[in-house]
Formats: sequence, structure tokens, C-alpha cells
Amino acid sequence: MTESEYEHVTEDIEAVVEDTELPRRLKTQIYETIEDRGPVTIEQANEIAQATESRYVDTRVDPLDPVGTVSAQSIGEPGTQMTMNTFHYAGVAEIDVTQGLPRLIELVDARKTPDTPMMTVYLDEEYATDRERAHEVVWAIESTKILSLGDVSTNVADMLVQIDLNDDTLLERWPTVGDVDDIAAEIAETIEDALGVQARREGTLIEFGPSEPSYRELLQLVEELRDVVFKGIEEVSRVVIRKETLADGEEFVLYTEGSAFGDVIEIEGVDASRTTCNNIHEIYRQLGVEAAREAIINETMDTLEEQGLDDVNVRHLMLVADIMTNRGTIESIGRHGISGSKESVLARAAFEVTVNHLLDAAIHGERDRLDGVIENVIVGKPVAIGTGDVDLRMGSFSPDVTQPSDD
Repeated sequence: MTESEYEHVTEDIEAVVEDTELPRRLKTQIYETIEDRGPVTIEQANEIAQATESRYVDTRVDPLDPVGTVSAQSIGEPGTQMTMNTFHYAGVAEIDVTQGLPRLIELVDARKTPDTPMMTVYLDEEYATDRERAHEVVWAIESTKILSLGDVSTNVADMLVQIDLNDDTLLERWPTVGDVDDIAAEIAETIEDALGVQARREGTLIEFGPSEPSYRELLQLVEELRDVVFKGIEEVSRVVIRKETLADGEEFVLYTEGSAFGDVIEIEGVDASRTTCNNIHEIYRQLGVEAAREAIINETMDTLEEQGLDDVNVRHLMLVADIMTNRGTIESIGRHGISGSKESVLARAAFEVTVNHLLDAAIHGERDRLDGVIENVIVGKPVAIGTGDVDLRMGSFSPDVTQPSDD
């Protein structure tokens, strides 16, 4: 086959595929399949396109199908079988994460902060395979406070707070510095900036106290010292490192208690393309509404699968995620979100705070067009879904009856 003949066949194949009713994504997959299989005839390309179109049409929803009601039932019925406890997360015994029904409620309510925020952090290149390099990322993420670095004591007689730093701990948490004296100096400087005191340092011993002798101020300094973060991210209280077998082989994965998605993905050694968290609002702020939609789908599916309810079709969850994000932000499914902003007065009133919705609608003179399912059920009218939306009347017709003339 000459080059001109090949180009002609390719154009004919493209014409065959483009003539189908398939969405662009499926058409692209057909082109890729044809390229992978090598040269094909126009008849073969047409057969592939027609078979794909037939399968696609069979899987589409019928017109006037009540997809919202079916999805609500599909998700709601398994939800009655979900437990209401907090379990260990994905085999990581050290981390507890909300699962079951409370987690499902968190997602559909679009809570700003989950009860147990956490992140799954994947690592890049040598950080993923070298335990020491992986620990560098761990200490860059986990918040390091004073009780992790040494012993803290109070000298009431001299009105001093004394910190005796542990050399081994300092070298472990600051592996790239390598000099205990430099680390201790950095810690002393952080204390001065955070507490507004003058700190004296001798090696790894740091002392400071209130400006004027006061037992109350001394104890207050100790309490404030406990909350100072010397390294890492304040919101992340703990990081667990595990070696797991993934698609590309064994690598180290980090699980965190606490979430600061935007800060973590900027840390050297973190693979931002795979790292995720269970706070959909953080994903929305950092990656946009499409990523948030995907997170809602994945988190909801994972919650159901962990309860052994993996027979729920993902398309129902996709519909929920679409409704929550179709306005460009994340909205909850409740009276403060989607249900409370419906156009139908009766649909809003049927959900919660019935009297308030009816009073507000009466005051503002709102009208209900009775387009949806809920409002038609309330007033006893046929619902405009399925056969209920078809205007068809039964009558009789006799050919002998003289039809009225146009005159």
C-alpha cells in the first residue's frame, strides 16, 4: 500500500468513526485500538465502530428515566446496613479514620473538616525506595514539638524553664543538618520568636524565664512551649511509614494523622500526582472542582467497599458528585445546600424546616410549577417521569363521521 493509498484509507476510517453517535472519548479509544491492531480495512473499522456504538446505546439511560430517585435508593438502601464506628484505616493499625455511615454523612454534607483528617502521601524516585530518604520526608511533614526533642523541667527557685535536648533525636529529625550545635541554636531562636523571651544556651541545654519573677507566668511559658512547632506541619500530628507493593513494585507510603494537602505536595520528595487526602475541600482549593468531584466519587466508593457494599454502581455516586459540584463549588446535599436551594417550594418544604419554607414562599409570593417528583407526590398529581410525561389520550374514531369543513 502506497503512502497516498494509506492516507486515503485513514481518512475513510475517520469518516466511518466520526459518523457514529459516540462521545469524543470513545471515538479516541477506537482510533487507539485501530492503531494498536495495525492496518485494518474500512469494513473492519466500521464493524468496530458499529459494535461500540451498539454497546454504548444499550447502556444509556432511557428518556424520562428517574435517575435521581434510583440513585437515592441505590445509595440509601445499603446505607442502612453500614456500621457507625471508627475503624483502623486500610490495615494501618496506628491510624484511626472515620468510616461507615458517619463518613458517608461527612461526604454528602460536604463538611469543611472531617472528624479524622488524614493523607496518603506517595513519594518520588529514591525517596520511595530508600528508607532513610523516606524518613527525611516524614520529619518534614510530622510536626515536631518540644516533648519529642528532650526533657523539659522548671526551676522554681531561679524562675527558669530548662530544656535538655537529646542529641540522637536532633540528628534523627534534622538528618540533613548533621551538627547538633546548629540544630540547638535553631531551636533556641524559634523559642525566642514564639514566646518573646531571651533564651540562654550551653550546648544542648536551653534556659529561659519570664521577664519578671512570677510563678503563674513561668507555668504559662511551659504550656505555650508545648504547642510550639519546631519542624514539620502543625496540622499533622503523626506520620506512619509503610512499605507496600504497588503496580511499579515495592515502595514506601506515608499515612498521616491530620491534613495539610497544599503544604505537603510542595515538599521535596512527595509525588504530588498521586498524593491525596480525605478532605474534599482541601482538594478543591488546591486542584479545582474537577479533582474535588473525583475525590467525592472515590471516597464514597471506598467507604462503601470497606463495608462490603461494593455492588453499588459507580454511576449513582457519579450523579451525586455531579450535583454537588456542577455550580463550580462544593455544595452539601441538605437544607443549606442543594435541597434548600431547589426552585420548588414544596420540594424545599418536604425536606426540612417545613413551616419556614412555606412562610417565606407565601411572603414573597412564590409559585410552584410542579415540575419535579416530590411536589407532584404531595399534591397527588401524576409525576412527570417515564410514562407520566407522555400526553396520550384514548378515544374513538369512526370513518363514517363527517369531519367539519374548513368553512
